[in-house]
Amino acid sequence: MPNRACLVCGSKHLIKNGSVHNGKPKHQCKNCGYQFVANPTKTTVLSETKQLIDRLLLERISLRGIARVTQVSWSCLQDYVNQRLAHTPHQIGISVKSPARLTIECDEVLSFVNTKKNDVYIWIAIDRDSRKSVGFFVGDRTRKSARQLWASLPTIYRQCAVAYTDFWQAYKTVIPHEYHRSVGKQTGQTNHIERLNNTFRQRVSRLVRESLSFSKKLNNHIGTIWYFIHGYNAELAIS
Repeated sequence: MPNRACLVCGSKHLIKNGSVHNGKPKHQCKNCGYQFVANPTKTTVLSETKQLIDRLLLERISLRGIARVTQVSWSCLQDYVNQRLAHTPHQIGISVKSPARLTIECDEVLSFVNTKKNDVYIWIAIDRDSRKSVGFFVGDRTRKSARQLWASLPTIYRQCAVAYTDFWQAYKTVIPHEYHRSVGKQTGQTNHIERLNNTFRQRVSRLVRESLSFSKKLNNHIGTIWYFIHGYNAELAIS
């Protein structure tokens, strides 16, 4: 490859390093390690393909799997998904018909970002009647995160809803005593949120136990879960 040079350092000490999805060979610079494709073809993701990607993001399939199914290059898919997640609203719009009968269930789910040593907890609150998620926060397992979950709830829920949780101490210090009910799993009062936790692990590939589809960046981790919450709430509204 005498006529080719590294796009970063200009070195001509290159080796072949596999190929991309369309068969074009990749090259790697032995000097700086940069990998590149000579004369890359710029592709545009079609509108129909974007709609398919949007639907696949709601299912238990890795981004690599989506790239294979849609035949979109890895770099184009990453760019599109990152933009999609960045523009996903980080708030929940809920309309309440009968505020006098509001009941919510709250729980937290363990996940990780980049490494299993980096624990990240997903705090969720759902409306028992509609099964919709009405509160959400990603953080550690402290009182501060419990407070952020409570703050994410629409005002009507913070003012009127009875909240069922497990015996984790953080809930007691955040949720007003008159609305809070600490219960064990055997009571069945948190069955719906426990079932949703299982749904999350079954349908969001980043949350599957022993998964290789973990998030490397916290922002993408949060954006992915927000994206699923909006999609899941929309499914419940239709059903």
